[in-house]
Amino acid sequence: MTPPDYEYLRKLLKDQSGLDLSADKQYLIESRLLPLARKCGLSGIPDIVQKMKGGSASLLTQVVEAMTTNETFFFRDKVPFEHFRDMIMPEIIKTRAARKSVRIWCAAGSTGQEPYSLAMCLKEMSASLAGWRTEIIATDLSQEVLEKSKAGIYSQFEVQRGLPIQMLVKYFKQTGEFWQINPELRGMVQHRQLNLLHDFSQLGTFDVIFCRNVLIYFDQDTKINIFNRLQRATEPDGFLVLGAAETVVGLTETFKPYPERRGLYRPNEQRAAKTSASMAPRLAAAAGM
Repeated sequence: MTPPDYEYLRKLLKDQSGLDLSADKQYLIESRLLPLARKCGLSGIPDIVQKMKGGSASLLTQVVEAMTTNETFFFRDKVPFEHFRDMIMPEIIKTRAARKSVRIWCAAGSTGQEPYSLAMCLKEMSASLAGWRTEIIATDLSQEVLEKSKAGIYSQFEVQRGLPIQMLVKYFKQTGEFWQINPELRGMVQHRQLNLLHDFSQLGTFDVIFCRNVLIYFDQDTKINIFNRLQRATEPDGFLVLGAAETVVGLTETFKPYPERRGLYRPNEQRAAKTSASMAPRLAAAAGM
């Protein structure tokens, strides 16, 4: 791969997916795109670049999906799900008692292990949620991983990663060498293709947002932009859950850390109001008012 080809791919991936590759990540592109080249009958990465410069939209999609990390497993890192079970949902049950509904968004939901882990948590709380409307929306940039998530079919290796045996027996059915999550759990999760770089206001607002292990791949300005938009998508008394290596600290004050709860944040309404007020004159000028 030539330096110009690498720079072309770096810019393309950042523009299309937010993935911010440093100058020494040629090996990563080669490991992900050489198998794609073989699959497409191309001789190598230069051929991929040439075809994309020629306007191949389908190849562009395949390149972005091949480069997007989709590593995930059930109840990954445990702590966020302990927060969800022991603190978030008990508070939601109190504060939403009148309306009896909860909306949850799994941004970058990948192949479904995270949203289905949350669905299992909710099923385990069914006695406390009798008569409630529960909604889980799973989004991802890749249509391919969303299709796998919709099917809810996992290999023996995948169900052994983080999934307690009692939940495997309770919520999955074995079919040959694979396990499929039951229809009731699959029905609890809605799937939508979405790029976090683009507007997601059409999704509405949520009581809980899981946005884990995806922002680490973005540059600082992109992170700040996404955090600011996530704040507008979070109910004022809602929750944002980030990955263990992610934080809002030093980037934005639109969220504030929840005391003694690693990776958990609440909207900072006071700061958000100041930000909106400061932007109003600029927005009005831009609109010609």
